Order: sequence, then structure tokens, then C-alpha cells
Amino acid sequence: MNTTTVTIRPFDAPLDTQKLSHIWLSASIIAHSFIGEERLTEQQRLIESKYLPDAETWVACRGRPVGFISLIDSFIGGLFIDPAEQGRGTGRQLIEFALKQRPELTLEVYLANHGAMAFYQALGFTELSRRSHDDEGAPFPNARLAIIA
Repeated sequence: MNTTTVTIRPFDAPLDTQKLSHIWLSASIIAHSFIGEERLTEQQRLIESKYLPDAETWVACRGRPVGFISLIDSFIGGLFIDPAEQGRGTGRQLIEFALKQRPELTLEVYLANHGAMAFYQALGFTELSRRSHDDEGAPFPNARLAIIA
């Protein structure tokens, strides 16, 4: 793994929205291919108008934004890394940063997203529960995970 330290800074809506939205979509198309690109493209509007600005979003940069984490209290609403930057330790650094802000973190992850499940378990997240459908009622099973700092 080629890890380099990133700079983590607060989300700046006018500056970051389009870039982070693009990171979200490109990473989601790969990690959530089972959902379908059409549905993901529809969800992208909500990412831009609601989820990024309404959450406490932190941007990981290597000269430019390469990923982000969005927190809603102690819940990770999203952690997405530019596919070209994955495997360099950015996701781990964002989780470590968030754990310095919150003593406990929870999240939900699609069970079909095997890479994310392995990533979170390798960091020490434990499974709390499962459900058979996502927030929109679609039959995509999720697991709720948690970690304590």
C-alpha cells in the first residue's frame, strides 16, 4: 500500500460540492454496482443538495480533494474515496480523524459491498445488526457497524 498523509479540512460548499459529488458517484458506481448507475445518478442530486451540506463533512486533500467523510453526530453518513486514490490510506486516515472527534462511530454498509465490509472490519468495526432493505425500501441488505475509540 502506498500511503501518504493527507490534509483534512472542513467542507466548503461552493468550492467542494461538484468535486465531492463526482467522487461519490464514481466510487459508488464501482462499490454499489448492484444498485445500478441510473439510481445512483438520481441519488447524486440529493448528495449535492442535502447530504453534503447538512452533514459535518470533512475533505481529504492531496493538493486536491481525493475523498471525504460525512458525519451526522456519531454516524458516518458517507465515506468515499476517489477510485484512483483508493488503497493509499486515505479512508483509514479519515476514520482516524473522525475517531478523534467522536468517541464512538457507527455506520451502515451494504453487505454486497465486500470491499467496504472488509475495510471496516480490518479497522476494528464490529457488526451490531442487519436489515434486509435499504432506506428506500429496496432489497439491498445492510449491516450496522460500530467502533469505539
